[in-house]
Amino acid sequence: MLLHGACILVCEDEPFIALDLALSIEDAGGQVVGPAASIAEARALLATTAVSGAILDVHLSDGEVTPIAVQLLEGGVPVVVQTGVGLPSDLKARYPALPVHTKPVFPQHLIAKLASQIAPA
Repeated sequence: MLLHGACILVCEDEPFIALDLALSIEDAGGQVVGPAASIAEARALLATTAVSGAILDVHLSDGEVTPIAVQLLEGGVPVVVQTGVGLPSDLKARYPALPVHTKPVFPQHLIAKLASQIAPA
């Protein structure tokens, strides 16, 4: 199992994509936190749950995911971004090495990239 029980935050406002990601994370041995369709939901989840990594969509129902990405990255939490529109310029400038995948992307590719960044427990 790639994720070895790691808690993975999913931020995605498209229900079918969120479900596909969640099922794929579970299949890879991870525990899903979320999915969060909004920044507000993600903040609430992060206030009560420690995560080992995150898969983030750029556009959520209440805005760009930038504040969540920054919070996670500044806390040393690995992040993988999936987007149909590209990374916001401020996030790209601040984190040029941030893994970004353009939709459509297989969830397994996102999970493999994230798993390679998560330190074994």
